[in-house]
Amino acid sequence: MAVEIKIPIAERVVVNTNVIKRNGQEVQFDITKIINAIKKANVEVGGIYQMNDFQISAIADNIAKKVAASPHAVNVEDIQDMVETGIMEMRGYEVAQKYVRYRYKREISRKTNTTDDGILSLINQMNEEVKQENSNKNPVINSTQRDYMAGEVSKDLTKRILLPEDIVKAHEEGIIHFHDSDYYAQKEHNCDLINLEDMLQNGTVISETMIEKPHSFYTACNVTTQIVAQVASNQYGGQSFTLAHLAPFVDVSRRKIRKSVVEEREATGEELKEEIIDKIVELRLEEEIRSGIQTIQYQLITLMTCNGQAPFVTMFMYLDEVPEGRTRDDLALIIKEVLLQRMQGVKNEKGVWITPAFPKLIYVLDEDNITEGTPYYSLTELAAKCTAKRMVPDYISAKKMKEYKNGDVYPCMGCRSFLTPDTVGLGEHGAHKYYGRFNQGVVTINLVDVACSSYGDMDQFWHILDERLELCHRALRCRHERLLGTVSDVAPILWQYGALARLKKGEKIDKLLYNNYSTISLGYAGLYEMCVRMLGKSHTTDEGREFSLKVMQRLNDKCAEWRAAENISYSVYGTPMESTTYKFAKCLQKRFGMIKGVTDKNYITNSYHVHVSEEIDAFKKLSFEADFQKLSPGGAISYVEVPNMQNNIPAVLAIMRYIYDNIMYAELNTKSDYCECCGYDGEIKIIEDKNGKLIWECPNCGNRDQSRMSVARRTCGYIGTQFWNQGRTQEIRDRVLHVSTTC
Repeated sequence: MAVEIKIPIAERVVVNTNVIKRNGQEVQFDITKIINAIKKANVEVGGIYQMNDFQISAIADNIAKKVAASPHAVNVEDIQDMVETGIMEMRGYEVAQKYVRYRYKREISRKTNTTDDGILSLINQMNEEVKQENSNKNPVINSTQRDYMAGEVSKDLTKRILLPEDIVKAHEEGIIHFHDSDYYAQKEHNCDLINLEDMLQNGTVISETMIEKPHSFYTACNVTTQIVAQVASNQYGGQSFTLAHLAPFVDVSRRKIRKSVVEEREATGEELKEEIIDKIVELRLEEEIRSGIQTIQYQLITLMTCNGQAPFVTMFMYLDEVPEGRTRDDLALIIKEVLLQRMQGVKNEKGVWITPAFPKLIYVLDEDNITEGTPYYSLTELAAKCTAKRMVPDYISAKKMKEYKNGDVYPCMGCRSFLTPDTVGLGEHGAHKYYGRFNQGVVTINLVDVACSSYGDMDQFWHILDERLELCHRALRCRHERLLGTVSDVAPILWQYGALARLKKGEKIDKLLYNNYSTISLGYAGLYEMCVRMLGKSHTTDEGREFSLKVMQRLNDKCAEWRAAENISYSVYGTPMESTTYKFAKCLQKRFGMIKGVTDKNYITNSYHVHVSEEIDAFKKLSFEADFQKLSPGGAISYVEVPNMQNNIPAVLAIMRYIYDNIMYAELNTKSDYCECCGYDGEIKIIEDKNGKLIWECPNCGNRDQSRMSVARRTCGYIGTQFWNQGRTQEIRDRVLHVSTTC
């Protein structure tokens, strides 16, 4: 009979680190569970092969020390691996065999239904990984939980049935990231550039209801919000529309208002002086524009799509999209009102004006608005004030975009995903077409893992890189082939009623997946850490820059090779990682241990960006990153971290002018926080609690209750407002300013 093992509490290693269970729940590490697991295997073998109390105690204590030394929460699978190794090191081979067999049986049992625990942990709000996966989704509310529950089922089907085993394994090990597997089971795609012009001018259908061409600007705005909500519920990524498509309706309202004013004055016997009529018309028109934009802003913020969040939508503001004259001036009126309302913000439930996450705004810098004295410079000044207060708009340089995109200027689809330039004329009469096109999906390569796997050997690096790129290629083919055969009926608003196409009922979308109509994205992450591992220095050095640009060119060459062979528009994409940055970091630490400057953080750097802790001024950063942005044609965005600039608008304008001359797409990261406990409206700080966890704290009153503070931070090209996982929180804490506080 086995002897009961009793280990004195005083001898046990005390560990405050958490453990991540298979369902994503974080729990306190418990050494007794290790002891009990070994005991169960121990009693299964003959007495001569059994381990003694002190051996079991030594194994458990050794594992506890490793867990305590880990800089992040350890997965339960990692601990089980440590148990196996520990038993073997004690020469308990027969016990190890029983333990492995028991573990295998448990694994088989779990695989009979892999989603139950995950779903139950979501409902009970115990899954820390999912709770902070998306900083714009509140995991407490029912609609978000429904989406997450469906996502658990989709991920399970994707992993067990829909994807090849080697791709699933590479994804789970953080070698690649197969994005949005929680939507992969359905035939959904990523991002859209909505053809709002077609839908407004030619009518559309929403929920089997015919929506005819609007007869006023206000109605056009209202219809736009309904279109955005419908589109958001039929795909999983970002979407963009341009205010230029709303501009013609300003004059529709102007004529309608004029007719009404004349009729009113005739009915009351008042003078019909043109000067008076014009003034009344413009006053009423301004009010309608104000109401229309307010409708867009408030409806898009308060609408909730089927995935439990406000539509992830971007509004594009480019004056030269419409003809010069009255229509362009009307567009300027719309843009002005958008900026004024965004600068004001929105009231939260406490009645405090705060910064909303959406819609994201993009303002195009061009010859007619970039310098003082140009026709629309006053709009640019207003944009600068808005950015200083509310972090948006972001900026596209028309000059640089025309240089990169064959003379065209058009918005990204969401926060950064750009379409491949139209060089063949996909629109009517051979005109270049962008609105109505979309992105099929993303797979990201972990460049840090490529570097670590090659152990600094350059020949080995290029060999492994090519192997991993081919793995990404096959994963991207899976995304493409999943969409093949999709009939237009699955999302009528997209495929039949103008958002993306006007296909017939029952018609397949296949032709839209080829010939450059839609893109598919090869993402990349960790260029900085890759360079440090291979060269021992940042990619901002001359040697590092040369090597990193060669890597970027290899990615582009591979996309060109695949595109030529398959007529599918592969494109290199600077991945906006949110929760994935933490996952990649944890996987790297597990595979390669702690490597200074490479794997010693709980995050890795987004795309080509200069590391967040590297001291560099705003202008040098933008200039340096411009070359890498050019090699990310599928999408990228650069940023500069700035202090409160509300009292230094000339400095904001100087950065904007530099963006215009040097880089295609960039943004300014300001701070926009509020503490409900004390009314503090400065920067809420990130501190470490006694257990080493990063938490948010008001520097004025010490409030740490996230439900009683409003924090807005740019994390992935868009603004997040629901807080972040530990990896992203650490990255935010480590950011240095690129503009001096005395600038």
